[in-house]
Amino acid sequence: MMLGGFTTAMAQYTISGVVMTDKGKPVRGANVYLENTIDGATSDSMGKFSFTTTESGNQTIVASEITHSTGGMPIVINGDLIGLIITLKASAPKDLDMVVITAGSFDATNDKTKTVLKPLDIVTTAGSGADVVKAMQMLPGTQQTGPDNGMFVRGGDANEAAVIVDGMVVQNAFFSGAPGVATRSRFGAFQYKGMAFSSGGYSARYGQALSGILELNTTDMPDKSTINLGANMGGLYASGVKKWEKSSLDLGGGYTNLAPFYGIVKSNFDFYKVPQGGSGNIRYMWAPNKDGILKVTLNTQHTTTGVRIPNPFSADTANFLTKDHNYYSNVSYRQMFKHKYMLYTAASVSQNNTLSDFSVFNSDNTDYRRQFRIEGKDYINSRLNLLVGTDVQNFGQDRHFKFGSSDSLLGQKFNEVLIGGYAELEWVPVNRFAIKPGVRYEHSTLLGTDKIAPRLSMALKTGIHSQASVAGGLFYQEAANFYLIADYLPGYKNMDMQAATHYIANWQWSQDNRTLRLEGYYKQYDKLILETGNGYIPNPYRFADSDIKGITNGGNGYAQGLELFWRDKKTFKNTDYWISYSYIDTKRKYMNFPVQATPTFIAGHNFNAVGKYWIDKLKTSFNATYSFASGRPYYDPGTAFLSQLTPNYHSLSLTAAYLHSFGKWFTVFYISVDNVTNRKNVFGYRYSQDASGTFTNVGPIVPALYRTVFFGVNMSLSEFSKDEL
Repeated sequence: MMLGGFTTAMAQYTISGVVMTDKGKPVRGANVYLENTIDGATSDSMGKFSFTTTESGNQTIVASEITHSTGGMPIVINGDLIGLIITLKASAPKDLDMVVITAGSFDATNDKTKTVLKPLDIVTTAGSGADVVKAMQMLPGTQQTGPDNGMFVRGGDANEAAVIVDGMVVQNAFFSGAPGVATRSRFGAFQYKGMAFSSGGYSARYGQALSGILELNTTDMPDKSTINLGANMGGLYASGVKKWEKSSLDLGGGYTNLAPFYGIVKSNFDFYKVPQGGSGNIRYMWAPNKDGILKVTLNTQHTTTGVRIPNPFSADTANFLTKDHNYYSNVSYRQMFKHKYMLYTAASVSQNNTLSDFSVFNSDNTDYRRQFRIEGKDYINSRLNLLVGTDVQNFGQDRHFKFGSSDSLLGQKFNEVLIGGYAELEWVPVNRFAIKPGVRYEHSTLLGTDKIAPRLSMALKTGIHSQASVAGGLFYQEAANFYLIADYLPGYKNMDMQAATHYIANWQWSQDNRTLRLEGYYKQYDKLILETGNGYIPNPYRFADSDIKGITNGGNGYAQGLELFWRDKKTFKNTDYWISYSYIDTKRKYMNFPVQATPTFIAGHNFNAVGKYWIDKLKTSFNATYSFASGRPYYDPGTAFLSQLTPNYHSLSLTAAYLHSFGKWFTVFYISVDNVTNRKNVFGYRYSQDASGTFTNVGPIVPALYRTVFFGVNMSLSEFSKDEL
């Protein structure tokens, strides 16, 4: 699960040569690779390149560099190939790279020309647990979530960040669980060829996210047929890929049972029914021609968990049993025409059913989403392209619940149809300057409202290796489902979309596997949902029918901050490390806040240091992550609203992965320890209120586990490079 997709060593061949212009000058920084593989390298200052591959026979080697036309040639690999010459035609001045807009965005892809993080970085980052979303918390702009699910981006709560897969919004990005017990996201790094995390100012392609998006793009046609097997303290899994000439079929399944895990670690909660379940997936891909690809995906996941947790409605504890059934399907097709026009269309259907039994409260909740997207892109010339498209989403929720021994069921539901259209222009008038204006239109049938959201990004080269970027625009989002489903509340029919205005500026320097990035931002919130009626109630799981008397769009707020990111893969041999730091100042008045205040999920200072070291003789990778976050506000009824702070957060995590081959089976043994020092991190305090209105502190809010130990083994028939670790 953690290190899937590796395989046994095969015969390796060295491919080397030089990339030259048609005038005989070396091309620096060209991306050289074998077509339809991930084998390749980047040319040095003399245009020279060298890499190894296990491919053989007829192949095509390609070289691309943004200021030159792409070039290449057919080759036959039956041994080492030395002294190849690849010629590129210059289409721009040769001493400058074209500018790329980076404000507000981090890429995690296999594209060697712009990578900040790769999918394998996600997996090998200590403390991430191979969870894509958890790994993103090591980047600037995010918060340590503790007992909460979701991404908390630049002052926004979990509802303000969207997860996108192949252009489609993910309805349920996390497994369902008990209140106050965080669960994993549903994504594994090796399912995706690229990951782009935007903490603001994102593309007009997307809407309905006030703060940011995590965009995941699934892998394309595999290189070869493979088999992958694994076992760890959480269960068993197996997958296989069968590749034909123009198509492939991927089948996988897994069984999860955390009994071994909770048998050796001490939990802060009583899991009277340890999490267990199963999953299955099937994926078919077809490439009808060299410029088109069809992807069809079907996923299903089922889990059951029983845990005794603090009762959010009283001072005691209560059993919480949840059964989660998730279904997701996605079909997409991408086609290029004459290397000038691109057509992309996709459709997806998802449904999640959660049955919960909590003390005297029982619920059956179903939420669903159906989507369609079609867009076209015209590559007008090498400096100008235009993207236009439309997307339609139908989503909603249907909830039935009852209290105690009553046989009467109460029901709530809503159904929304959201129609969007967008256009975005990318223009590089000169090599030093790029501009990307865009606009998005959205119509809500549920709220009966229309919104137009202009966006603008620009970048300017400040040197051969550095550039400055700015981004901004308007972003809209409907209220959380908690409010949309309560259509009987006063003010519901007048509810409008919430709004945020982003202003972002950054400077980035990158050279020789070193990257420095500085960014500042300001975000203004308007029309946030604000409750009227009973005043502040600290229980985040309160019921709309009894604890809320009405809703308005009278809320507002702001978020501003500075961020730093530094990565170095050059200075120390076999070592890769990065550090990130975020400072944020934010306040808002929303939900049932009586005044504008810093929310409980915000730490003013966040720091992460991630290090990775490879030892050739031991065939072992050692990784470490240290995370720090300053205290978060919490509610103390005896003091000013959200004026008290929790203790600072500290966590040190370590992982190790040992590589070995058993015949044709390449094997990885791995072990990870999170929060090595077993620090008792606290994320707030719980208060109960008796009939007289008196509040009593009934204990801290803590994660399910302080320190975790996790180990497993993965066996695969796909080769990898130790450099990827």
